[in-house]
Amino acid sequence: MQFSRRHFLSTLTFAGVCQFSFQGAFAEEPQPEVSKIRLQSNPPAVCIAPQYVAGEMLRAEGFNVEYVQSVAGAQLAADIAGGKIDFSMQYAGPNIIGIDAGQPLVNLAGVQVGCFELFAQEGIKKLSDLKGKQVGILALGSSQHVYLATILTHIGLDPRKDINWVTGTYPTPVALFADRKVDAYLGFAPEPQALRAQKIGHVLVNSASDPPWSQYFCCMVTGNRDFVRTHPVATKRVVRAILKGVDLCATQPKDVARQIVDAGATPSYDYASQALAELPYDKWRDYDPEDTLRFYALRLHEAGMIKSSPQKIIAEGTDWQFLNELKREMKA
Repeated sequence: MQFSRRHFLSTLTFAGVCQFSFQGAFAEEPQPEVSKIRLQSNPPAVCIAPQYVAGEMLRAEGFNVEYVQSVAGAQLAADIAGGKIDFSMQYAGPNIIGIDAGQPLVNLAGVQVGCFELFAQEGIKKLSDLKGKQVGILALGSSQHVYLATILTHIGLDPRKDINWVTGTYPTPVALFADRKVDAYLGFAPEPQALRAQKIGHVLVNSASDPPWSQYFCCMVTGNRDFVRTHPVATKRVVRAILKGVDLCATQPKDVARQIVDAGATPSYDYASQALAELPYDKWRDYDPEDTLRFYALRLHEAGMIKSSPQKIIAEGTDWQFLNELKREMKA
């Protein structure tokens, strides 16, 4: 996936973004330690739209930005930890599991809330009805599996014993759900928009509106720990660009949707536009990302998926200095 920088930047009304970037933000900063940044590419995806926007901002600043294919969840955590990818938006749950396993991951900022929805077939009225049912996921350790495990643990079910996990990539889990071959499916934008439009199943949990999920970030800015430690100037510019991308998704969802569709990041403008309008992209200044890690670490510990305490996860896998600086610089 390659963006046309001129087309992308000229279509978005940057509302001071470029002026901020070039005239004020970098005046007293030293030059970045590196000129190349590797970001994750995972089409078709809508919820990581801020990352696509950020890539073009970084290119406009002179960075050579490379998009590396990876799948969110355990694979993406491993690719960041292994140095294949420098930064990415990544789900909080898989990050916690990776940190517990000793992977050199660092959470740098919370990004957004509400990118997943849990769908169920007719007859399943509440979460506890999922006991003994078949639930479709890509793989154990995938983002779907991790978030479903936390949801089930939160209501007292044991995801290791009470659910029949149906894994695989073909047919896809969402196709199995559409064909009524599994009882439930957790989708990430734009899948929920498509399922609702096609009147397939019904929503049990909407993380954009249903507490406690709506009270915590789903996605974090995640970096390779060694890269962050040795390249702090470049790291700050990457975090800044992603957060500026978040602001654009909040204020100009239709423009951003058009650009990510034109760039091939997702096929449907209608679903992309709806998803960007529905997702709460306006929380990164208000929510505490540490609360998110603490909440999910507790749930994952209860589910038997990690051994570390929330305090250890936070101590070993976070660095909020860039976020705190940028909150002061990027006041609304």
